[in-house]
Amino acid sequence: MATKRDFYDILGVPKNATDEDIKKAYRKLAMKHHPDRNQGADAKKSEEKFKEAKEAYEMLSDPQKRSAYDQHGHAGVDPNMGGGRGGEGFGGFAEAFDGIFGDIFGGAGGGRRGGGGQQVYRGSDLSYAMEITLEEAAFGKETQIRVPSWENCDTCKGSGAKPGTSAKTCATCNGAGTVHMRQGFFSIQQACPHCNGSGKIIPEPCTACNGAGKIKKQKTLEVKIPAGINEGMRIRSAGNGEPGTNGGPAGDLYIEIRVKQHEIFERDGDDLHCTVPVSLTTAALGGSIDVPTLGNRAEIELPEGTQHGKTFRLRGKGIKGLRSSYPGDLYCHLSVETPVKLTEHQRKLLKELDESFRKSGDRHSPTTKGWGDRVKDLFK
Repeated sequence: MATKRDFYDILGVPKNATDEDIKKAYRKLAMKHHPDRNQGADAKKSEEKFKEAKEAYEMLSDPQKRSAYDQHGHAGVDPNMGGGRGGEGFGGFAEAFDGIFGDIFGGAGGGRRGGGGQQVYRGSDLSYAMEITLEEAAFGKETQIRVPSWENCDTCKGSGAKPGTSAKTCATCNGAGTVHMRQGFFSIQQACPHCNGSGKIIPEPCTACNGAGKIKKQKTLEVKIPAGINEGMRIRSAGNGEPGTNGGPAGDLYIEIRVKQHEIFERDGDDLHCTVPVSLTTAALGGSIDVPTLGNRAEIELPEGTQHGKTFRLRGKGIKGLRSSYPGDLYCHLSVETPVKLTEHQRKLLKELDESFRKSGDRHSPTTKGWGDRVKDLFK
């Protein structure tokens, strides 16, 4: 049995390609190998390449499937969910072709023919921006959100027609919901411009829903934020987007994560960074200091003569990312504070201390000595 090709190689894109790059690559291959453009001796070969490109696009354009494929390769995705299913025929090709190229020729994306002959369209996806704290991103949370929903109009019972009236068959498309036009070697099927693909005309629309048959309302969704999620990641809620047309499936809701700026910590992947102020005397004499972590507190032992800017690494005190097997680290950057608002007595003590340092030479100030030597070399 032949080894299955890598999806990224099929589309000719790198593994870090954006969604737009993947879509453009698929569009190019689909235009080149679509069965309508390849007849005769090369038809079978082009059909296989089209099916291969379609399967790769369906996997890589879905965030969850792409993540599973990136981690486990072909074993991470269900082969029955791919675009290369047997028995799909040109009907599956046409559906994929309409979905990505419908906007070029005036049709709505994702269209297919329903059982009644009308054009069926998948609903649009929706996006919801959710702001969470760094702690919630690290440990996860369960919450609720309010999003738009659409319910059948109570006045017209979903028909869109004014009570006592009914819809009529569209004379332009004879109820099919689609019309055909030819552009070069393409025979294009697109939604009827008069009935917008419904196959019906409503002479007297319902005043409550303006003929839509649905009323926009709000619904509450339970959302689980996984532990380790990061800025910019998305959570997919299937079927909670806009409703489809003529019985088509609803779109999806994508919850985009925004993490609030933390007062103490900055996140870098799975690692955390923070600045810890210490007094001049503590840095000079050494000792134990408490530092914060996301979950609790930790202790750092400062050696005598700790310098400003010294960094201490606390292993495992960072964040365990979504795809990580163990937590990151916490980096504590020390900031030695210079005393301010001194009393006269304190000033006197510091002057005496400074005088004592001067009498001892440079052995108390290793950094200053090295810097002074470099300055002297500069002006020789």
